[in-house]
Amino acid sequence: MDGPHKRTLAAGWIRRPDPTEDFTANPVELFFDLAFVFAFAQLVSHLVHHPDVEGILEAALLFWMLWLPWSQVTWATNAVSANARNVQVILLVATVASVPMAASISTAFDDGGWIFTGSVAVILATGLMLLIMASPTGSPEWRSSVRYAIPNAVAVVFFFVGAAVDAQPTRVTLWLVGIAIIAVGTLGAGRGDWVIRPGHFAERHGLILIIALGEVIVALAVPVLDSLGEQRGLPGTTIAALTAAGIFAALLWWGYFDRPQHALEHRFAELAGRERSAFARDVYTYLHSLIVAGVILSAAALEEITLHPSDPLPLEFRVMLLIGLTMYVLAVEVSAWRAYHVIPPERAAGAIVLAGVLLLGGSLDGVWLLVLIDTVVLVTFGLESRRLERPTVS
Repeated sequence: MDGPHKRTLAAGWIRRPDPTEDFTANPVELFFDLAFVFAFAQLVSHLVHHPDVEGILEAALLFWMLWLPWSQVTWATNAVSANARNVQVILLVATVASVPMAASISTAFDDGGWIFTGSVAVILATGLMLLIMASPTGSPEWRSSVRYAIPNAVAVVFFFVGAAVDAQPTRVTLWLVGIAIIAVGTLGAGRGDWVIRPGHFAERHGLILIIALGEVIVALAVPVLDSLGEQRGLPGTTIAALTAAGIFAALLWWGYFDRPQHALEHRFAELAGRERSAFARDVYTYLHSLIVAGVILSAAALEEITLHPSDPLPLEFRVMLLIGLTMYVLAVEVSAWRAYHVIPPERAAGAIVLAGVLLLGGSLDGVWLLVLIDTVVLVTFGLESRRLERPTVS
């Protein structure tokens, strides 16, 4: 028998644990996630070198083309255990494909479009194959997987046609059509029948967020290496900026993993059937993509601050940081509403204050602007924790 699971259901040559059994992520899934560090780093680099509306929109398009195959594989490994060796082989194929995918991000709108699209297609195919083969033929889960595979196949055609077109506007349009087709497919998939294990699903989405937060740290390494190459030691302003950026990353971690992650997983486990499927789609596939994207946008702005800590942060990077933080905060807000029909007032107020700080703080040095942002975020999450920990009077 493959893996530690004693109760399994045969489904072709893949064995699936009992639908009621939950499990933790396998190391091969973590390996697959780590490959996305490279991809996220490439997106941050794209944003730093193209800090304008066009650059942000291009990064958004590329991010969604990364998120879709990652999400596909996550849904698949939620249905089947990655402890089985044949599943691990399939995931290793997806991991290998993610390397050229990440490397070709910088040239995706030029000659690297074929490599990027082909790699995305391979990862999508591995996820779909696992989903279909993991369910007994003719079962409700199998029918849901097949129905979902159809729009994905159509979307891949648009991706490949887009890669074959030299004109960038046409390529972008075709890729957007492909993404829209998959998005419509996920809407219908949320009404289907799926095997969903809340613990594993929540863990996997928490891990990809940690990968994104790790990219913040990776982005900070750039000014460190530059400073060490030009002089002995680090300037005081660079050390201050690095410290403030580290605090920023820690606060983002706190803002999700201290309470929201556990609360969302608890609500997730209370649901069943198609309600659980729709919750997984809305909170994890949709809203978590905005949380992760918000971290990536913020990382690009942090890199600019740590590179030039004594200079005012240019408007385009302040807007980038504003969009990133707003996406992060509001996506968690909407997730809380989706789960419990409540809106944390502190986060809504904090988002408004952050908008004012970033839009009006153009004269501040980058390091002081970041210190001010850290203070606002710390107060926001601190007030929320104090309210939630206050004893209720019955």
